[in-house]
Amino acid sequence: MPKELTDRQQAIFDFIAGIIRGRGAPPTIREIMEAFDINSTNGVRTTLAALEKKGHIRRHARLSRGIELVDQGDASITHVDTVEVPVLGRVAAGTPILATENIDSSVHVDRSLLPSSGDVFALSVQGDSMIEAGILDGDVVVARQQETANRGEIVVALIDDEATVKRFDPGPDCIRLLPENAAYDPIIVRGDEGVQFRIAGRVVGLMRRL
Repeated sequence: MPKELTDRQQAIFDFIAGIIRGRGAPPTIREIMEAFDINSTNGVRTTLAALEKKGHIRRHARLSRGIELVDQGDASITHVDTVEVPVLGRVAAGTPILATENIDSSVHVDRSLLPSSGDVFALSVQGDSMIEAGILDGDVVVARQQETANRGEIVVALIDDEATVKRFDPGPDCIRLLPENAAYDPIIVRGDEGVQFRIAGRVVGLMRRL
């Protein structure tokens, strides 16, 4: 029978379970470090060792994401509350971002990983223009639906009917959409060029299948 966890251990366990539920793979050590402001990998490994000793997880030393939840036959894993998030395909110009015709499929995401307010949507990333931000070809980004963003935030932007994921850099005469890959040039959007441009949302999460 698994032993009771401390509040800190329970929070990290819930985080791991939520990531697994949301994207089908456990988080990395670094993701756990960043989520809980842990200063070293040893700090994370100590907590994981405690979770394993208490019977809540199993670790596989030879795998980079070698964390497996132990089936406890109770609510400690199955209580994770998920939200069905629509995945967009091609977005028809002029339509609301979450219009039925724009939705290709859906994914389930742990509610605790989403913003506390606002609608969310997901988009499958094509290409490697954002690899230096940790966003790879084939990843699914989760975005909060909003029409504005702050400089430097990663957004889902619509140029005519094409969606792109870039870093937002507004200026007095144009908007620059910045890639995170030195092999790509920024996308420049000017108001006098007849291009339909809008921000669809701000990226708040990432899902990746291994």
